[in-house]
Amino acid sequence: MKPATKVFWGGYSGYFSDPDGHLWEVAYNPFFPFDEAGRLALPGPQS
Repeated sequence: MKPATKVFWGGYSGYFSDPDGHLWEVAYNPFFPFDEAGRLALPGPQS
């Protein structure tokens, strides 16, 4: 387990393990855009 800490790219990242022992990373990126409903708005494919 690693508590969430600031990372070099400007967000936060931390780790925890679930009851089966699998390691998970949780990250927050303050630069991701969200739509009016609060959903992550990723750009479409670029040509």
